[in-house]
Amino acid sequence: MKFRPLGERVFVSYAEELEKTAGGIYIPDAAKEKPQKGKVEGVGKDVKGLKAGDTILFDKYSGSKISIDDKEYLIIKEEDVLGVFEG
Repeated sequence: MKFRPLGERVFVSYAEELEKTAGGIYIPDAAKEKPQKGKVEGVGKDVKGLKAGDTILFDKYSGSKISIDDKEYLIIKEEDVLGVFEG
């Protein structure tokens, strides 16, 4: 399935990593913070500073979480992107 964000929105894939404490206890999803790093899968026509394939850092409480083909994605506004990882 293809998805194209509209306007100034960015379509981001991310992976929730299993967090483990130093004592070997896994932290449940409900207790974890939302991920802040993801890969841009698509951008709306009004997005100027990002392109598909960029790895970005975004505000932790931004966006709308959706599931497509059993994979989690976020749709966020370009203004919620804090920066792009380079190199």
